[in-house]
Amino acid sequence: MSCILHIETSTAVCSVAVSQDGAVIFNKEDHSGPNHAVKLGVFVDEALSYTDNHGIPFDAVAVSCGPGSYTGLRIGVSMAKGICYARHLKLLAVPTLELLAVPVLLQEEIEENALLCPMLDARRMEVYAGIYDRALHEIRQVQADVVDSEVYKGFLDRQPVYFFGNGACKSIDTIAHPNAHIIKGVEPLARNMCPLAEKRMALERFEDIAYFVPFYLKDFVAKTPKRRL
Repeated sequence: MSCILHIETSTAVCSVAVSQDGAVIFNKEDHSGPNHAVKLGVFVDEALSYTDNHGIPFDAVAVSCGPGSYTGLRIGVSMAKGICYARHLKLLAVPTLELLAVPVLLQEEIEENALLCPMLDARRMEVYAGIYDRALHEIRQVQADVVDSEVYKGFLDRQPVYFFGNGACKSIDTIAHPNAHIIKGVEPLARNMCPLAEKRMALERFEDIAYFVPFYLKDFVAKTPKRRL
């Protein structure tokens, strides 16, 4: 196992955590944001001081890689890269939508055949969403969706789908399907990055520090439903 510094800045929440041997030993969160430019450096300094004082060497830095806020992701990734360069650490990238699914899988009772649809809010009825099974295998790639009653109907007609994230609340009335379930209050947090980062660490899925860039919301094009004539 390993010691990993986790950084999450993809939404208005700013959070930093440290995990050792798969357990979280340090955690800081700010939910009053977006305050990443103010809070992130403070949280990281506290995390580094904590591990240095306890004689715990880091093995890697994990950062949420989007999709998410352009400014938030830039701040988080820049901080992660700086620490990796300064301390000669590996860089791990954790997809934001997979991160959103972690507390749902750990805390909720979900049918074996259910699908997970984490959503990030965009303007109007647009969301950025992916669809996964319970093992976090990608059933449909992350994309921008303009939400209407048809966009997820093909999945919902076959099995339960759980929607969560800050894009879910505004969408559930529009989706309006018996197999559609909403889970409120799910946010991407650094303390939930541990299992995803540990898996990438074990598989040696490290990023090139010099060339790594996150997936910004602007990288996705909304798929506008076709109008019937």
